[in-house]
Amino acid sequence: MALGDANTTGIDEDLHSRQLAVYGRETMRRLFASNILISGMQGLGAEIAKNLILAGVKSVTLHDEGAVELWDLSSNFIFTENDLGKNRALASVQKLQELNNAVVIRTSTKKLTKEQLSDFQAVIFTDISFEKAIEFNDYCHNHQPSIAFIKTEVRGLFGSVFCDFGPEFTVIDVDGEELHRGIIASISNDNPALVSCVDDERLEFQDGDLVVFSEVHGMSELNDGKPRKIRNARAYSFTLEDDTTNYGTYVKGGIVTQVKQPKVLNFKPLREALTKPGDFLLSDFSKFDRPPLLHVAFQALDKFVSELGRFPVAGSEEDAQKLISIATNINESLGNGRQVDINPKLLRHFAFGAKAVLNPMAAMFGGIVGQEVVKACSGKFHPLFQFFYFDSVESLPSEPLDSSDFRPLNSRYDAQISVFGSKLQKKLEDAKVFIVGSGALGCEFLKNVALMGVSCGSRGKLTITDDDVIEKSNLSRQFLFRDWNIGQAKSTVAAAAAASINPNLKIEALQNRIGPDTENVFDDTFWENLSVVINALDNVNARLYVDQRCLYFQKPLLESGTLGAKCNTQMVIPHLTENYGASRDPPEKQAPMCTLHSFPHNIDHCLTWARSEFEGLLEKTPAEVNAYLSNPSEYSTAMTNAGDAQARDNLERVLDCLDKERCETFQDCVTWARLKFEDYFANRVKQLIYTFPEDAATSTGAPFWIHSAGRDIWYPNS
Repeated sequence: MALGDANTTGIDEDLHSRQLAVYGRETMRRLFASNILISGMQGLGAEIAKNLILAGVKSVTLHDEGAVELWDLSSNFIFTENDLGKNRALASVQKLQELNNAVVIRTSTKKLTKEQLSDFQAVIFTDISFEKAIEFNDYCHNHQPSIAFIKTEVRGLFGSVFCDFGPEFTVIDVDGEELHRGIIASISNDNPALVSCVDDERLEFQDGDLVVFSEVHGMSELNDGKPRKIRNARAYSFTLEDDTTNYGTYVKGGIVTQVKQPKVLNFKPLREALTKPGDFLLSDFSKFDRPPLLHVAFQALDKFVSELGRFPVAGSEEDAQKLISIATNINESLGNGRQVDINPKLLRHFAFGAKAVLNPMAAMFGGIVGQEVVKACSGKFHPLFQFFYFDSVESLPSEPLDSSDFRPLNSRYDAQISVFGSKLQKKLEDAKVFIVGSGALGCEFLKNVALMGVSCGSRGKLTITDDDVIEKSNLSRQFLFRDWNIGQAKSTVAAAAAASINPNLKIEALQNRIGPDTENVFDDTFWENLSVVINALDNVNARLYVDQRCLYFQKPLLESGTLGAKCNTQMVIPHLTENYGASRDPPEKQAPMCTLHSFPHNIDHCLTWARSEFEGLLEKTPAEVNAYLSNPSEYSTAMTNAGDAQARDNLERVLDCLDKERCETFQDCVTWARLKFEDYFANRVKQLIYTFPEDAATSTGAPFWIHSAGRDIWYPNS
């Protein structure tokens, strides 16, 4: 598959700053040049469209021949009751366009032909038969260049994804991680050669990695830029698969840098992959036997629908047995690849919920498929290869339900009722929920609970709190906000948006920071009345506080977080699981201050040094000067009484700012900045070179490194 043309218009860095940090500029440019087709605008299609539009693809074409039904309201955040009877694609355009005006959104309401697919870099089908999918996939697979094809569907508590990015798809960057580096301390003249690195930081290399060498003195043969494979990777050393016996003798210096090699994947078309699926991607190692069974189940459902023209009826034992029979026949036809046990109980659950598109499942698979489209268009991150199946049958009520519990009530929650029953739906509606934070995760949680009917009953209530306001950079991932909301309180805007998704939502928005100082707001009575707490926080201290309150009041807590393309979640259940604070990540390693100020040799050191200097020059010193000018006598008395080194330093900085470095004109400011540059990047470097000559050993006998003013100076152990 050909990647999108990277030569496109500039990137709005204020809007997409977070994505740029994760994907990089070239990936973003390719993404901005991609045209995407999404067929099927039920809940799953809406989630995929939302994610891709926020990501900033060039265009999205929405295709659907059907009309909005009452069932759609439990999974699709776009539709309201006023949209019933309208075409799904046409009813989606306005609200999706509000997410990102830079994305062109088109619609198609008629039957698709395979020739129309040639206009796109990637096509996604969420509601298509296997017969039609095979036809479209064959066209995409054989097209020049190949068109990324994704077939995905959500059926009750079951979901599937199939990806085919063409016969030869190149992954440019398999994991998206930063390149690992090491500073060399020694290299042996051996076969194989042993490479040792300085011991101030552990190496992150793994056996089989490719690395290149640069700036090596003595053993200059390694500076040829040729990737070399390593093995026996250790914390501070590794061996090369090279014979360096006849190389020059290592003298000093050198940097070793990881090299990422492109990876070519050979995808099989759906026609072939159905009978020879290969390895399935596992999401739960306690269900290692589940994917092959679900592979059969989804094919059986497709045959059921093609024969009867409808989905199985929830609670219908007759329809469930029909589906089980079809699955049994398909399984028997697989010969040596058949399953020993097709698990009729699981297939029964599958049949009962087959018609329902549930919001939690749509949200999950919408995120997965959205990320696969990004991979297909950019070549960054390893794609899903090729089938992924998931189920959450453990979410079903533990007590047996009568078939009458699944009967539709002519409400917007009928899809959920067909899976969980009406009794659980009533509990959801009467729940009292506390969501802490309304950022990226908070917006998603609000949308999910509103669609599910949580806190939408007469006895229910949802409380959300966040003391932050909306900024432009929030708009690329916090989808409940619009550009006209910039500067407004996040919780208030998010609550209003959630209420527009489901007018029955009983919600109260607060702007209080959660912590000991707001216990007069979130008092004991408040915590005692809660059913569940959901964290959507971005700092550890607040998470720990909420965790402790939930632990004390015995309340379930849903904890989660994101970092770039990574995420985590933890469900804390009283008396069943450990709480969030029961385990902590080790503290980050702090570099010594002498290293930061004199010998910064990696990006973390340099950033910390720059931040420290910036704060000292442009924040702390002006603050001290303003404090002095506002009340000179009081300030002088306070410094005199303090009588320590810090007070003396503060007084010297105030004196320098008001006397030696006083700036009264713009030219004075330019002069001040130029002299600072000379001090930082010339005079200090010269002083270090004088104090620590290149031919001298350090006091500790350890090698060290200086990087300043574009010059690299390496001092090995002599």
